[in-house]
Amino acid sequence: MPTTTVAPSDCFYDSLAEDVEELLGRFQQTESIRFKDFSAIWREMSFSDVFIGLNSMSEAKRFSMVAMATSLKYFLPPYSFQIRVGALYLMFGFHKTQQASPPVPVRLPLKDMAAVEKFIEDSEVAGHHDVVYIYHKLLSEKALSFTAMPELLDYTRSRKPKKAVCEELIGRTTAVQELLSSERLEELNNIQAHYETMKKNTAEVSQQAAVTHRDFADQLHGCLLDFADWQLKTFSKPMKSEAAESPSCSRAKLLSSIKHKSYTNCPDTDKSRRHRKVEMADSSWDQVAKPRRKRPPSLQSRTRLVLDVKPEKHHKQTWLLCAPDEELEKTRGVRNARRSQQQMH
Repeated sequence: MPTTTVAPSDCFYDSLAEDVEELLGRFQQTESIRFKDFSAIWREMSFSDVFIGLNSMSEAKRFSMVAMATSLKYFLPPYSFQIRVGALYLMFGFHKTQQASPPVPVRLPLKDMAAVEKFIEDSEVAGHHDVVYIYHKLLSEKALSFTAMPELLDYTRSRKPKKAVCEELIGRTTAVQELLSSERLEELNNIQAHYETMKKNTAEVSQQAAVTHRDFADQLHGCLLDFADWQLKTFSKPMKSEAAESPSCSRAKLLSSIKHKSYTNCPDTDKSRRHRKVEMADSSWDQVAKPRRKRPPSLQSRTRLVLDVKPEKHHKQTWLLCAPDEELEKTRGVRNARRSQQQMH
């Protein structure tokens, strides 16, 4: 029997992703991006043991490919900066502890190079030398393979829906929350008080004229609190499984169902019998007689039709062996009459 190929992601992806998310979650709680803090969590969880128990080299290569693809997933947006740093350290750890020979590189698509270069540039500007060193270390050891596709093309692989992004590890917008600091609000209040004082000292300006709101700082503080509550309620809820479908999505589903029904009408046959004709089930096409193709008239018949010439009758020669019996009898009678006349003379 032919062996069925199973994709590595079907065997290892779920359990490995859970362990990786737990590791990155602990690293996120440290609020640090230093490599020594990540390595301490790595040793505490004994994360090098994920490569133990692989029986063959081919299995080790497949699992290493899945491990590298999983770490690359958290290294790219939309995850926060700290999670992306942890994913970079994770790729370095997988590269050093994998059992495949030669080591399996990380398949980095070219479409994501802009995000990676921006990440390294921001790290250099902020002075995060650990991140820059680990990235260049991976480059020097050829652990990063710049490819066109994130995975190898395999037409026998079954389609599997992609796992949703982990909401807990995504970086939220903190620019609005930074305005909630007491120093900024106090500075706004001081500016507003200074403006009111200058307006009182100026006799030409009416007291009713106001360019800004007097309670501007309080209103801004209330709006920021409302936004923070909305952000917390929106992203803390689990994602809805059933969402409103767009017209294009419903049309695509309708077309896929029609194709599925048309394909299911054809019964499956054995490979040794695929050269034979397959009878369609519940099909009325076979009941309709197919019209035969008429042959065009020959050149001789078309010429006779144009010249209005009737075809001549074919007279067979009597001396042929294939002459009919009636003609042979006539020739025999003529010969007998000639012989009788010669005898009479």
